[in-house]
Amino acid sequence: MNYPKEKYFGELERIHEFYDEMPTGVSVSETGRIFINFPEWGDDVKATVVEIVEGQLIPYPSQEANTFHSQEPENGFLSVQSIVADGEGTLWVLDTAAPKFDVPVKGGAKLVAVDLRTNKIRKIYTFSSDVVLDTTYLNDVRIDLRRGTEGIAYITDSSITGPGALIVVDLGTGDAFRILDGARSTAVDPQFVPKVEGEILMNRGTDGSTSPWQVAADGIAISPDGSTLFFSPLSSRHLYSIETDMIFNKDIDDNQLESYVKDWGEKGASDGMITAEDGTIYAGDYENNSIRIINTDGSMETLTHDPRILWPDTLSIGPDQYLYFNANQLQRQAGFHKGEDLREKPYSLFRIFIGKGPAKVK
Repeated sequence: MNYPKEKYFGELERIHEFYDEMPTGVSVSETGRIFINFPEWGDDVKATVVEIVEGQLIPYPSQEANTFHSQEPENGFLSVQSIVADGEGTLWVLDTAAPKFDVPVKGGAKLVAVDLRTNKIRKIYTFSSDVVLDTTYLNDVRIDLRRGTEGIAYITDSSITGPGALIVVDLGTGDAFRILDGARSTAVDPQFVPKVEGEILMNRGTDGSTSPWQVAADGIAISPDGSTLFFSPLSSRHLYSIETDMIFNKDIDDNQLESYVKDWGEKGASDGMITAEDGTIYAGDYENNSIRIINTDGSMETLTHDPRILWPDTLSIGPDQYLYFNANQLQRQAGFHKGEDLREKPYSLFRIFIGKGPAKVK
């Protein structure tokens, strides 16, 4: 007898399979080049940033750039969490310098600009100890080249032990500062209980101990005109935003800034988010094996729902008007299952046609 079953929809195309380390980030450049990153979370990571070239993973921009030197922590990638091609010839590489979510190596946390035309590192931005705290985990970044002399970078601090925050970087001067530091909008939702693959997702030790898995500000997106910044804690289903003019208003201190944050309501629990050229936001929904659409009027719908979407991590929109994302089975890692690694290779890079290009940054 045929019984009713859950309905899946959306025409997903798997374009790459990963049989070794677990990916988090993906970014597609304006010329269609595809970049991937692998953080140091316990797998044997050979290169933390790569380019997919004819199906092969090639260290990017070189193996030397992927070699960390403890004597010169600002040089060489250690544990990259996010990569973003800005559509203007630069790949931005966000290095947590915090393998396994440990305290960041002093001087190692950095934002690196790689010139996609020359495949050379153009500039390295490091952070002071009052910006990258001992509890900081740099997670994702968005770029706006319209503000300031060389642009602004917005970074999420998705700390698991300290305050969540957004970090603002002046790409001209290198100056950086924290905003919404420990605010409700960047913090873990204390009422949030994630449920993935039919189970509550929590830390489960080999000794039988359990504890909540709580991650602060994670996903981030910016409107096509740069006027609005959207963000969401990983441990929350809410989408928040703030007008970027408020961030740079010197008459508003950080304690007041939270009052200018807008709560758009529940969108589903997300890791990555991305904005299309028309202002539509696409966000993963890791509890429901789905990709969500947040329209500019605040209405929400589902783009695709598929059992293969096992933890949609980073999202990227290519010049071919496809939405790209990794499904990396994050929820099956050993730390959530009493030391047993339940991940099943391969991890997948998917794409789905959306008929829209990426938002411009200038």
